[in-house]
Parts: sequence; structure tokens; C-alpha cells
Amino acid sequence: MLFEFDAEQRLWQDTVHKAVLKECPPTLVRAVADAGADPSPLWRVYADLGWTELTDPADAVELAIVLEELGRATDPTPYLATLTQFGPLAPGYADPDQSGAAVHTGITATPEGDGWVLDGTARHVLDGDRADLLAVVTDAGVFVVPASEATAVRTPAFDPVLHLADVTLAQVRVGAGARTAADPERARHIALTGMALTMVGACRRALDLVLDHVRTRHQFDAPIGSFQAVQHKAADMHVALERARALAYFAALTVAEDDPRRRIAASMAKASAGECQSVVFRNAVQLFGAMGHTWENDLQFAVKRAKAGELMLGGAAEHRALITEAQLAGEVS
Repeated sequence: MLFEFDAEQRLWQDTVHKAVLKECPPTLVRAVADAGADPSPLWRVYADLGWTELTDPADAVELAIVLEELGRATDPTPYLATLTQFGPLAPGYADPDQSGAAVHTGITATPEGDGWVLDGTARHVLDGDRADLLAVVTDAGVFVVPASEATAVRTPAFDPVLHLADVTLAQVRVGAGARTAADPERARHIALTGMALTMVGACRRALDLVLDHVRTRHQFDAPIGSFQAVQHKAADMHVALERARALAYFAALTVAEDDPRRRIAASMAKASAGECQSVVFRNAVQLFGAMGHTWENDLQFAVKRAKAGELMLGGAAEHRALITEAQLAGEVS
């Protein structure tokens, strides 16, 4: 297992970074947050670039690079939900031109004839209100349902460009062909890894903004970045970020190689990303001073995306507990 990008991956990283800078600038994110601008043309761009086709597990590292850059840009499209939550639950159903969302809990499946009846409500479904297809996890298996069969109501979120929704399926009948052969546990590992990478990208953006600020902000005729206390906080952010980034890419590698350590790696990545966002959130806002609390400052989008990621798919404390249980059970060498 290699832990450094090869030449092709470095080229891919540079290509993705430049494309995201061009297609998803901070002005677009602010337009979505402030004026409700439609991000669907951006989704079309991702599809045209081929980014929505990264569904093969062998492409996990390439997908990870895209997710980090989109996290850094506070991507307002349903890319994260589609590629890391819906896609792994719906092998063979993914369409590069359609978005998807995963309904992980709250739905029951009752046998009826040669099919099932799906019923229930799932809360806080990522992009559940704007997906074309839904992958619904039940005790009877995973079913792919057209979003038009469900009722979705968007709910307020800490991140102003993030879509969360309460999704209700009321006596929706599906046939045997709607059930997929997905492994929900494996799909969860991919979802955790994707969320961790998104959080890492957001934290990178916050650190970049902080470093630019402390280099240009002067007090006592000196840039505040020259003060030791400021340097210590920036260093803490950098160390937390590098640890979280390394673990997130390790988790992506375990997905790509179907490594049995995937379950622990995914939890480690999510826990480390959660701890990272806590350090970055606290220090970034403090180093910006009062400016860090203003709507006009783009720092808010980065820290809100990272903080929202901590609240989804289990927080750092939950995943640390899972890792501890695995260690006590002898599953971690």
C-alpha cells in the first residue's frame, strides 16, 4: 500500500484544484447562500468533467482528491451524497447525470406479494430534498426508489448551502428489481471516509484564510503572524489537519484495495476529522477576532461545512468509542 501520490495522482490533484477554483469560487457559494442561486449548472459541470463517474472502488483515491477539493470550496451541489452515500448503496443504479441520496434509518419494509411496502420517515437526510433517486436501507435490504415517490421537506442546517431534509415514504410499493445487492456496512465505511475528506478540505480552507489574515493584519507595527501565541495556534491547526488528512487518505486506500482494516480506518478518519474541526473552528475564529464572526467573512463557510460534517454519521466521540471497543476485542493490531 503506497502512501504517496504517484505522478498521475499529483496531476489529477492539480487538475481538480484548478477546475474547482474556476467553477466553484467563493462568489458562487455566497450567491447560493445569500440569494438562493441555483447550483445545478455546477453539477452539470462535474458530470461533463467525468467526476460523477468515479464509482469504482479502484477510483477511491481519485474520488478522495475530488472530495477534499470540494470540501475546501464548500461545494453547494449534491456530489458528496451522490458519490459517497447513494452510489455505494446502489451498485448498477448510478447514473452520471442523476443525483442521489441515502436514507439510512427510519424506513421499514413489509413483504407484500412479490414485492415490499416501504413506510416511515427518515430525518436529516443529506440532499434528500433534491435527489433524483433514493437508496433506502431497511432490515429487508436496500431499495432504490425514485425521489418522486417520497415526500421531502428541507430542514434548517448550520451550513447555509447544505441541504438536509426529512424524507417520508408512505406505503410506497416496490418490486423485487428495486432491491440492490449492496453491503450497507461497506457503504457506511465509504460514506464515513467521504465525510472525513470533505471536513479535511473545509479545514484546509479555514487554515489558508487564517494564514493570509495573520500575514497581512498588523498590530504594534508588526504582522500578527509574527507573534508567538498566534504561531502556536496556527501550528496546532496545521498538526491537527495533517493528521486528519493522512487518516482520511489511508481510509480511502483501504476502500480502493478492499483492505479488511477498512472499518477501523473509516472510524479513525471520521474521529480525527472531528477533532481537527474542533481545533480549527476555535483557533480560526479567535485569530480573525471580531471579523471571524461576521457574515461578510468567507471563513464562515469553511468552518460551518466542517462543523456540519462532525454532526453527521457519528461524531468524534462515537467513533473513538468504536475504535476502543475494537481494540479491546483484539481487532486492532
